[in-house]
Amino acid sequence: MTLPAISRAATILSLALVPALAGAAITEFSITSKEPYGDFAAGKFVKIEAEARGVLSPTEKIPGLDKAPRNASGMVEYKTPVTLIVPENPRAGNGALIVDVPNRGRPIAHGLYNSPRTRPILVGSLDQGTGFLQDRGYSLAVVQWELGEGPTLPAFESGSKKLYAEGVGFAAVRDVAIYLRKDGIERVYGLGYSQTARFLKSFLVNGFNEAGGKTAFDALHIVNAAAGGMPLLDAGPGPTSVASETPGHTNPEHRGVHEEPFTYGEVMKVAGPKYTKLPLVMVNHTYNDYMGGRAALSRTGAKGSADLPIPDNVRMYDIAGAPHTNSRTKNKDCDEGQGQIDWSPALRAQLVALDLWVQGKASPPANKLFALEARPTDGEVFQAPKYLTGSVLMVPKLDRDHNPMSGVVLPDLMVPIASHGYMNSPLSVMACRQAGTYRPFTKEVLEARYPGGVNEYMTKIRLAVRDLESQKLLLEDDGAVIVNAAAENPAFAPSRPRARGAQTAR
Repeated sequence: MTLPAISRAATILSLALVPALAGAAITEFSITSKEPYGDFAAGKFVKIEAEARGVLSPTEKIPGLDKAPRNASGMVEYKTPVTLIVPENPRAGNGALIVDVPNRGRPIAHGLYNSPRTRPILVGSLDQGTGFLQDRGYSLAVVQWELGEGPTLPAFESGSKKLYAEGVGFAAVRDVAIYLRKDGIERVYGLGYSQTARFLKSFLVNGFNEAGGKTAFDALHIVNAAAGGMPLLDAGPGPTSVASETPGHTNPEHRGVHEEPFTYGEVMKVAGPKYTKLPLVMVNHTYNDYMGGRAALSRTGAKGSADLPIPDNVRMYDIAGAPHTNSRTKNKDCDEGQGQIDWSPALRAQLVALDLWVQGKASPPANKLFALEARPTDGEVFQAPKYLTGSVLMVPKLDRDHNPMSGVVLPDLMVPIASHGYMNSPLSVMACRQAGTYRPFTKEVLEARYPGGVNEYMTKIRLAVRDLESQKLLLEDDGAVIVNAAAENPAFAPSRPRARGAQTAR
C-alpha cells in the first residue's frame, strides 16, 4: 500500500508530510513514525503511525458543522490519528484494506481475526497473534473517530456551552478510507465490533459511504452490533462521546441506541436512495447479543415476532452459545467464569467469504440464524423497551442441555461437553451480561452421552469440522486447531495401554 506523492520505494522508508490530491477531503497525511512489524507468509509488514488532516464543507449535513470555525478557504478542519499495518512491498498485499473502526479508541481487527484459541488477543492490542491477516496479505488502517480518543473535532459555542460536532467522526472514517484507496488497494472493507458495529450501521444509514462520487467501503463486516445504532450526529459537550452510553438492565429505556431502522431490509430501504451502489454487508451475532442486546430486533423489526426478509446484499450469521466478548478468563466482577466458545474461527471464515463475494468469485454461505422463541417472563432476557409499543423480544431456543443448537454451531457446541446457554451475573454489570458462561457436564452425563469414550467424541468432532468446512463456515486451518484441542481436552481420560508382557484374552 502506498500513499500519493511518494514513490512506492519511499512509501514506508521515509517520514514525510504527504499532500493529498487536489479536491480531496484529506488535505495532509503526516507520517510520524514507522517500525518493522513482522515477517509473514505474504512478506514483511511495517507499522506506521500517522495523522490525517481533513476539511469539510460547512454545508455538509452534520449538526453543528455550520457553526464551527472555518479556515481561509471557508472549510471546517479536523484531524485524527491513523495507524497502518501494511506490507513493506505493496505488491505483496492481496489488494484489500481493512479499515478498523476502533471501539472506544481500541483497535479491534487483531482481536477478531488474529486471536489464537486459548489466549485471545484483547480488544485494543495489535499483537500479531496467529498472523492471519498478514499471512493472507491484508492491509490494515485503524482510524480514530471518537471524541476523547485522539481526534480533534470541530467545536462551536452554543450559548454558554462549548459543543463538539461529533458527527465529524463519521466523515473522518469515510474520508480516510477514500484517501487510502489507491496504489494497489482495490477493495476497502469497514470493520466494526460492538460499539463500532453500531457505528457502521448508522454510518451507512446516514449516507456517509460515498462522497464526491467516491465510495468509502465496498463491504462492511458488522460484528456483534445486536439491535443498536449510534447517535453520533448529536453534538456533545465532551470530554467523552455522546455515543458512549448504551441501554442495559439498569437503564432499559435509554434512547438513541435501539431505534429504527432495525432490520437490514429497513436499513437498505433508508440508505439506498443516498448511494449509487450499496455495499455488501456481513452481520455476525452471538448468543449473548440476543439475550442481552435485543439482537432479534434486527430480524423482526420493532413489532411482531416473525423474521422479515434479508436483502440480497446482506448475510447474517448467529454463533451458537458464543459470548459477546471473546475471552477465556473470569471477570472478577462476575459470578461465573467466562463463556468458552471461540468465535474467531467463524469470523475468519466470514472475512474470506466476504472478500471472495466482493471480487465476484464466489457467493457467501447462506444466512445461518437462530431458531427463536419469546420468553417474556425470563429474568435473564433483556426485554424490549416500553417505548417500542407492541415489540416482542425473541431469543434463541435451547435444547435439553441448555444450549442453542441453531445458527452456526461450532464443533465445541455441536459435540457438547458443557452448557453454554446460561447468562452470567450480575446482569447489572455490562461486562457480565456480555461474558456468557460455561458449565461442564458431570462425569456421569459425559459417560452416558459418549459411551464410546474419547474415540466416539473425537469421531463426532471431526465430522462436525468437516461439515462446517464443506459449508465454507470454517477454514481448514481452524478445523485442524479445533480437532487438536478436542484431542487434548481433559474431560475424557485416554484409553489405558495394555501393560508390557500382558496376555490378551483368547
